[in-house]
Formats: sequence, C-alpha cells, structure tokens
Amino acid sequence: MASSPPEYQTWSQQDLINRVIELEGRLKAQTASLSASSLAFKTRAAPSKRSFDPSKYSTRLIALKIAYLGQRYNGFESQPKCFTPLPTIEEELWKALCKSRLISPPHEEGDEETISWQGCDYSKCGRTDRGVSAFGQVIGIRVRSNRPSSRRNELGRRSSESSSVGDDATIGKVVTLPLNEAVPGSESGDINSDDGLEDSKRNFDSIKDELPYPKILNKLLPKDIRVLAWCPNPPDDFSARFACRERQYRYFFTQPAFAPVPGPAGIQRHGSKSGREGWLDIDAMREAASHFLGLHDFRNFCKVDASKQLTSFERRIFHADIKEVQPHEAPLCHLARPEFGARSATPDATKDHSSALTPGYANSPKIYTFEVHGSAFLWHQVRHMVGVLFLVGQGLEPPSVVRDLLDIKSHPRRPKYEMATDAPLVLWNCIFPKDEEGPRQDGLDWAYIGSDDGERSALRSEKYGRGSIVDELWTVWRQRKIDELLAGTLLDMVVGQGKADFSAAANTTEDRGAKPASQKVFDGSDTTRLAGKYVPIMEKECMESVEIINQKYAEKKARALKMDASD
Repeated sequence: MASSPPEYQTWSQQDLINRVIELEGRLKAQTASLSASSLAFKTRAAPSKRSFDPSKYSTRLIALKIAYLGQRYNGFESQPKCFTPLPTIEEELWKALCKSRLISPPHEEGDEETISWQGCDYSKCGRTDRGVSAFGQVIGIRVRSNRPSSRRNELGRRSSESSSVGDDATIGKVVTLPLNEAVPGSESGDINSDDGLEDSKRNFDSIKDELPYPKILNKLLPKDIRVLAWCPNPPDDFSARFACRERQYRYFFTQPAFAPVPGPAGIQRHGSKSGREGWLDIDAMREAASHFLGLHDFRNFCKVDASKQLTSFERRIFHADIKEVQPHEAPLCHLARPEFGARSATPDATKDHSSALTPGYANSPKIYTFEVHGSAFLWHQVRHMVGVLFLVGQGLEPPSVVRDLLDIKSHPRRPKYEMATDAPLVLWNCIFPKDEEGPRQDGLDWAYIGSDDGERSALRSEKYGRGSIVDELWTVWRQRKIDELLAGTLLDMVVGQGKADFSAAANTTEDRGAKPASQKVFDGSDTTRLAGKYVPIMEKECMESVEIINQKYAEKKARALKMDASD
C-alpha cells in the first residue's frame, strides 16, 4: 500500500529546509552514479601512439618541382626565431614532410616546431619574396623510401636491440639514426651505394614501386601549394641552388595598365609624344628591355642586402622581352581542346589545337608579360627592372634610361625610384642542364603528375577526378574567376549608365588655368600611385654607395658583438 505524501503545509520552516537538503543530496548521488556508469560504457581505451623508427627505412635523394600562389604567404624562406604575420611556403612544406614521416630530423625535447633540415640534404633553388608566386620552384631533399634495403633494416634491428641493453635510462628506448648516417661497410648512407644488386633481384621500379611523393604531400599541403613532379635520380651531389644554371621569371600586366579616362581629358603629353593615359607603349618597353641582355652590373636594379656584404653585382641575362599572352596561352585555354568539350570527342593527335580561341578573350584587355631569363638574380632585381620598364611604357622615361643605369662608372649609386609590386611576379622555371658547357636545357628526369609514359602511368589518376590536383586547382581558380566576373560586369554596367558628352571635356585643367593634376605612376599594382610633378630617374636623389652601406652594417655588427662580449 502506497504511503501518503507528506503534508508539507504542516511542517515547520526548519523541517522544510532539512527536507530540501536531504532530497538534493539524494539527487546528486543518483546523478553521479548514472554518469559514472554511462562514462564507463562509452569510454574506450585510447589507442597507443605508434612509435616511428626512421632507421628501419631506406632513404633517397630526390628533387621536387613545386608551384604556389604567393599572395597568402610571407615569401618562400622561413625566418628562424623571427615572427612573420603570414606563414612561409617553407613552413608549410616542412609541416607536410614531417607529418607524412618522409623526413625525421632530430629534435630536442619540447622543440618539435623549430624547422631544422639536419640530415635531410635540403636545398632550394629560389627564395621568392612575400607575395611572389612560383610555378617551377625546385627543392632537393632526402626522404623516406619504399626501396628495399635489408642491410639498413638489419642495422635498425640491431640498434633497437642494443638500445635495450645497458643502464636503466636506455631500457626500452630506440636509437634513431639520422637519415643520412652511413651503413657499416659502405661509404655513405645513400641507398644507391651498394644495394643495387639486391634491388635488381627484387625488380624494384624506382617510380611505380616507390612512395607516391606528390600525392602524399598534396594531401597535406594547402590548395595553393602543389607538388607538380619529382625527379627520382638527381646527381648524388645535387644542390637545387648551385646546380641551377638558369632561372626564368615572368611578370604579368594588363594593357591598358589602369582605367583610361575618355575624351580629351585623358590625353597626356610627354615631350613630343602624346597618348591616352593607362595605355603603355609596348614597343618602347621592348627597346628598353633589350638593354638588359648580356653581362652587366645590376647594382642600380636591386636592393642591397648589407648582411651578405656583396661586392660583385654582375649578373648575366640570357633573354629579356615583352610578349603578349596569346589566346592559346591564356588561363584555361585547355578547355578549347576537343577532349574537354561539352560533348564527348576523341581528339585527333595529328592536329594542333593550340590555336583555339578562349571564349571572350578577344574582347578583354590584353595580357602582356615581361620574360627574363638569367643565371642568377639579386634581391628585388626583377621588380626593379619592371618598375623602370613601366616608367618607359608610360612615356615618363626614354628607353635609354636602362642603358644609363647600367653604366656604373657614370652612375655608381642607385637613384631612389620605386620598384614594381610583388603579386604579378612568378618564378616560372628553373633549369638544371646535364652539361655545364652544353645548351641550357633541363637535364633532370621529371616524373610529372598525369604522365602517360608507361611506367609512370601510376601518376595519371592523381591528375583528374575528385580530389585530384586539377580538381583542387580548379576550385582555387573559380573562386578568383567569379570575383573577376562580378567586378568586370559591375565596371561595364557603371560605364554604360547615364549619358556622356566627351566633347564637352575639352576644357581640361590646363585650359581652365587650374593646377595640373598629379602624375599617375603605374607600378604593377591594382591602383596607380600619385607622384605629383614627375622627376626623371636620373635627376632623383641617390642612395649611398654599396661600399658605404656594407661598411655601416659591418661596423654596427661589430659594435653589437662587442656589447654582447662585455655582458
């Protein structure tokens, strides 16, 4: 028989308080019991973290060809112990290589984030600055390999066994060998030293049976950094920096360079020439660019890095020209090929489809590029070269200004002029000839993603389809293309609105007696820079000489070292 509920209305205040305290205690105990049983039911033992012993794997020296869009990055090279507002390309590569266990450089405990290429035989070809892109950057690096190496595995096994014998501090620990430590009995730790016989017995294919390096890294890298190819057999002493004999850059710009003003108000006169502002004189730019060819001292076309204490600024330029980007070279021109058509089509391999026009290209502003090939380049050299070419294209400087700036005897100090902006500059390619005395043609045997060449067909599936390199780069391109489309449509709409009588604009500022407008100067960026009354380059104030800049830096460094020693 159920008990009747308490008649709380008859209880005293103290009895009611005691009852509330009692019920709260019961509720807490019941809740704790239920939570403990539920947690015990749902909780599973966390899997133990598997240790990784790199000494059990063979390694190989390879080269990687990398492309990246640089506007979201603080340049290519990481700056040790230096905070940068944006990540660097090198940092992203480091994280991907370490996460994939392709490299396992030694670290001090608690310092796993510090970039250290010790034991990796790491080298890089170019050090692009903040905002600069690259489509043919090359690095050399020693990475983990699938290639069988029983002697190295035996070494790793013996190392593990020996590490568990001795004092208590070493029991259970695994001794990790650096990636390039030599195998006993051989002269180096490279798998190519004396494992060839064993590899041939196993019929190991250096590409099909190897780890898919581009695929592994592209899964871990940001979408605007892609590994395009890898070279399985660079020279034993390969250095991406010192083996490169030619670096090729391209700087892109539009024609017109900035928005023209219609009617008489948009006409500018420079000496005996006149033209509408915004349009560049391409022929004059080509003439100026031709002066770069050959071996010259480019101290007036660079920013002096005093920390390097350079005394020679001579660099050889093999090629320098202004070229129009043709329709078959324009972005996404591959869509005009029949195999990418709306309907299924089998391309005729005997026909050249490169001349197919990209839709809408003919009505768009033309795209030009300054192409320059050289043995090596100084800091900001290309951007200074382009900055002067833009002044020539605007009619603010004659083409001969390039020749004058290269005349170091007459002009030993650089005038204070502005270099071109960073975003349109691309490190296009890096050339590694087989023979230093032979033609400047790339001698590295690259295995590209999507190669149709027999033994490299395994790379083909990585090029197209969901999650492929083309699929991910399409996503990057389309986002920017929609922005371009909307901005261009809005621009056309605004220009077409209202009625305009350009003949009424004949009363320019000069006709009205007003002060002439400030000179617009184009430097490759999205907007022009107002320069007031333009002062020719050769009349501008000059920087200090290279010798003085180097001397001041050396003296400052000596004072800093002296103060550190006294402390």
